[in-house]
Amino acid sequence: MTSSSAPQDPTAKARKDPWDLPDVSGLVVGVLGGTGEQGRGLALRFALAGQKVIIGSRAADRARDAAAELGHGVEGADNAETARRSDVVIVAVPWDGHAETLESLREELAGKLVVDCVNPLGFDKKGAYALKPEEGSAAEQAAALLPDSRVTAAFHHLSAVLLQDTSLAEIDTDVMVLGEERADVEIVQALAGRVPGMRGVFAGRLRNAHQVESLVANLISVNRRYKAHAGLRITDV
Repeated sequence: MTSSSAPQDPTAKARKDPWDLPDVSGLVVGVLGGTGEQGRGLALRFALAGQKVIIGSRAADRARDAAAELGHGVEGADNAETARRSDVVIVAVPWDGHAETLESLREELAGKLVVDCVNPLGFDKKGAYALKPEEGSAAEQAAALLPDSRVTAAFHHLSAVLLQDTSLAEIDTDVMVLGEERADVEIVQALAGRVPGMRGVFAGRLRNAHQVESLVANLISVNRRYKAHAGLRITDV
């Protein structure tokens, strides 16, 4: 009896399970803009998950004060020291200070995995609206300014209110992760997965970051209408 199926190639590599993610528990996470609401919230959630966290600010004293308020082993330092001591650096600074901050830290961020979560937005009497940087997105601007860093984009759609609410054991959301190198994206996915209820999902290369950053303007409209703190879930994945 013969089989109609084609013979298996013994040299063919098995397809990698996209959910087979690395162990990132030993990585030091730095948060630039860690004294702001979003930065504080991310720092707190990673610290609660057991990650070593350093929050950065232009003023070291301000960072140390914020770290003391957060507790859970979070440390504070100026932005340059935070960048030097961290394995993964999350950029959570205001959009209007994004370029200046990254330009000033180019040397300290060389060789680092940088995760940009900045949303370029404008506001008027009609509400929030997306801005489009000359480079295409905040993440692409970061990549242009940091040629010696490994730039990814993630954590755009998280509510700072929910992140800082310690009565919530889980954060019910997916995190869209973008980047050029699969290994870097998977590290960020794994970091997202350290937070209970959160999941990191690959969402394309950096050229697709603009629409991900822009979606925050829609979520702000949702939140205002429904008095909510909306996030995202990706279905059928």
